Amino acid sequence: MELVLKKVKAQHLPLIQELAKILEVEIEEKAELEYDTNFVKEILDAKEDVKSGKGVKIDIENLWK
Repeated sequence: MELVLKKVKAQHLPLIQELAKILEVEIEEKAELEYDTNFVKEILDAKEDVKSGKGVKIDIENLWK
């Protein structure tokens, strides 16, 4: 069985770790997943393109045509 704890306050972490040790429960910490750097660069580049007028504007009425 797995149990996932989210939004654990830093001050509570030692208590949770101690409790897990007493109960002989394994703790596995995972860092927050980050976005792929290439993906982030593409999004930021696209925002800059729109700011500089390189984007194409489509009216909502014509969006699905």
